[in-house]
Amino acid sequence: MRISEVAKAADVGVETVRFYERRGLIRQPMRPANGGFRSYPETVVLQIRFIREAQELGFSLGEIEDLLSLRSEPDTDCGKIRLRALAKRDDVDFKIKRLRRIRATLTKLIDACPGKGALEYCSIIEAMEPSARVDAEPGGTNGKRRNGRS
Repeated sequence: MRISEVAKAADVGVETVRFYERRGLIRQPMRPANGGFRSYPETVVLQIRFIREAQELGFSLGEIEDLLSLRSEPDTDCGKIRLRALAKRDDVDFKIKRLRRIRATLTKLIDACPGKGALEYCSIIEAMEPSARVDAEPGGTNGKRRNGRS
């Protein structure tokens, strides 16, 4: 198969195939001595699909490289793969908790915003401005905000 055929069969672009080659996730076939096109084995399509599916599950390319390495070792125990999946699930759980906190904070900011008025008094922008924090340093502004508002 030519690279364009591999890309089409794997439902990716040619540049994606080349990127995976540069990253060492798939092997680039040797160029024929007669200067023709490289010929890819059909198994490359399956490798690319594996990579894409692992990405959909949240694995980074570095983690996928590790999975591919384990996958190619005939004596690899399934438990090694399971440990990586458990670690990824823990990572996803952490991100979900973080996103829920972010969502709750955004909801509070949105609920507190009047939705109209001058931008300089926007409570959402003000909450994100580092200069809007109360100066607690000795000799500071005695509780006034650094931007001049109290």
